[in-house]
Amino acid sequence: MALFGALFLALLAGAQAELPGCKIRITSKALELVKQEGLRFLEQELETITIPDLRGKEGYFYYNISEVKVTELQLTSSELHFQPEQELMLQISNASLGLRFRRQLLYWFLKVYEFLSTFITSGMRFLLNQQICPVLYHAGMVLLNSLLDTVPVRSNVDELVGIDYSLLKDPAASASNLDMDFRGAFFPLAEGNWSLPNRAVEPQLWEEERMVYVAFSEFFFDSAMESYFRAGALKLSLVGDKVPHDLDMLLRATYFGSIVLLSPAVIDSPLKLELRVLAPPRCTIKPSGTTVSVTASVTIALVPSDQPEVQLSSMIMDTRLSAKVALRGKALRVQLDLRRFRIYSNQSALESLALIPLQTPLKTMLQIGVMPMLNERMWRGVQIPLPEGINFVREVVTNHAGFLTIGADLHFAKGLREVIEKNRPASTSDTSASSAPPPATTAA
Repeated sequence: MALFGALFLALLAGAQAELPGCKIRITSKALELVKQEGLRFLEQELETITIPDLRGKEGYFYYNISEVKVTELQLTSSELHFQPEQELMLQISNASLGLRFRRQLLYWFLKVYEFLSTFITSGMRFLLNQQICPVLYHAGMVLLNSLLDTVPVRSNVDELVGIDYSLLKDPAASASNLDMDFRGAFFPLAEGNWSLPNRAVEPQLWEEERMVYVAFSEFFFDSAMESYFRAGALKLSLVGDKVPHDLDMLLRATYFGSIVLLSPAVIDSPLKLELRVLAPPRCTIKPSGTTVSVTASVTIALVPSDQPEVQLSSMIMDTRLSAKVALRGKALRVQLDLRRFRIYSNQSALESLALIPLQTPLKTMLQIGVMPMLNERMWRGVQIPLPEGINFVREVVTNHAGFLTIGADLHFAKGLREVIEKNRPASTSDTSASSAPPPATTAA
């Protein structure tokens, strides 16, 4: 009985687990780049530390060591690697530094240079332990965390839609990579609590040849399109001069009889062409490519001034768009191309036959007038969850059944110090603040 109860709870937990719309894998190949940039930042931090003066008396020996400055720091041996259950481990050994200081010594007997050397070395080591350990702790726990704070978790994409990159569970570290599962869901800003149920295939990551891999499921793109649909953005109205001239003439000729029968007095009124998406578009990802299916209504009407508009026709438009996904910097961009186009009447088959002459000019209008505007908006892209100053380079996109992956290398467009100084918390100027552990504890 207990076995069946445990099995039921396991199935229930699995049913309630939220699938990720986006996954990111950081491989061991990225760690060398991250280590070099991180160590450079640590060196810069340590070179700015302030070391207090050392003065006192030992028997007949009086000393005063002041104006101590770090002139050189070498972290000659270091290793950064993934460690299961601890994510990352940084080990530094055989580090050395150079100091410059002013000394004032007074003693009453000769031949004490060896004693003085040992005494000064021990004293300086004590001082450095008191200063360096808190700086290292501060740099790792406070300043580098301020860098991680630049990763977008829940942010606006534009004035209509936002995106949620919340982590669904703790990162999983193995000996060769670090995997992270993100919600990867868009939402309309006017409905901040709305979310699309994720019933798509879970994206998978297998490769380890590049520095980083990002995977997106169909849900990621579907939530974007449904969010824009719910925000009322998937509609377009062309009136008067906005309608291409050749199409305007063709539509007036096609519906001349209807105009004469309905309202001949408005025959010269401006023409209106309205496209409105009827249902949220859906994305399909296959190894052969990515497509987007859209069903919209097309309404043709005359809009006389100071009078109700006169509807001439209403039809259904089915389109299939091919989508080319690219990653530039930190922005995921999509370019759409019209592949299939069909219009038909939802009234009768006979009226659908009458619409055949409009097929080609309407398709041309979409390709020339609508697709460029749509792609201009899509090419702005959406940011991938990476810290500020780090970009993707040398990207390769691979399609799978239900998801796609992008392999890339990393590039520091800005130094860590530049980014951290820009986002440095106001209270971090004092590295001996109460948030740091006691020096003796850190040193141990």
